[in-house]
Amino acid sequence: MTSFKQLKLKNFLLLTFAGLINAFGITVFLFPVKLYDSGISGTSMLLAQVTELPLSLFLLLLNIPLFIFGYRRQGLQFTLYSIFAVAVYSLGAWLITDILPIDVSMASPLAGKDLLLCAIFGGLISGLGSGMTIRFGGAIDGIEVLAVVFAKKLGLTVGTFVMIYNVILYIICGISLQSWILPLYSIVTYAAALKTIDFIVEGIDRAKSATIITTNPDEICKVLSENFKTGMTRIMAKGGYSGQDKTMIYFVLNRFQITRMKTLVHEVDPRAYITISEVADIFRANMEIESQENTST
Repeated sequence: MTSFKQLKLKNFLLLTFAGLINAFGITVFLFPVKLYDSGISGTSMLLAQVTELPLSLFLLLLNIPLFIFGYRRQGLQFTLYSIFAVAVYSLGAWLITDILPIDVSMASPLAGKDLLLCAIFGGLISGLGSGMTIRFGGAIDGIEVLAVVFAKKLGLTVGTFVMIYNVILYIICGISLQSWILPLYSIVTYAAALKTIDFIVEGIDRAKSATIITTNPDEICKVLSENFKTGMTRIMAKGGYSGQDKTMIYFVLNRFQITRMKTLVHEVDPRAYITISEVADIFRANMEIESQENTST
């Protein structure tokens, strides 16, 4: 019951929008010129072209069992959101290809037979739909669920598993079509979709984290706090070679603050060691809620 209570109407509305966007990108730009999406979506497109059965049918038949299969690993909320998004995606594909007065049988209604335009815009639009689905709690392609379940058993990362699957898919496409032009353009689609997904899920400007190792933590924390008006975390450490007591300062900032931060730190401690890493997401605790909980306990 707890998982059902966590489901949000707002997410379902946005997932509806995401599924329709994905259907538009696939059916209007990719499917008419026989370009292929990645993962299960690309597999569905290939099977639909080979068997001449509806694309929407394969999207449901291949994706939904995978989400149900990964239920134990991913949880009920993710599974329900994903199945809903795939159902909307399938419905949208069916409406565009079979119901609405849009001719997608021979060429893209918007880009004609220009393979490069179809590859780029198909990838961008389908990536937008996929990224929105991930951002609002689900997934629109079951290959990632398959990767989560099997990648570790095979000694692979999830990303490597997905990449291998797509390479095999494009090779099969090339063999079945007896041409490598369309599979190669499909790789362009895949790249455009990946970049778009990253943009939607992680934002245009990913945050950075700085780890500063110093023997002057008080002065550095003070100058950083005064200049950037934010907090930081201290971690006690010891030099591996010198055995000297040191402090690690963990500090989150944006890319425009990096140069200033390095200047300020080295003015205080010229020998401070600084590393910069990317941060995909930042979650802040609600201080009011925490305070109330602490008071009540």
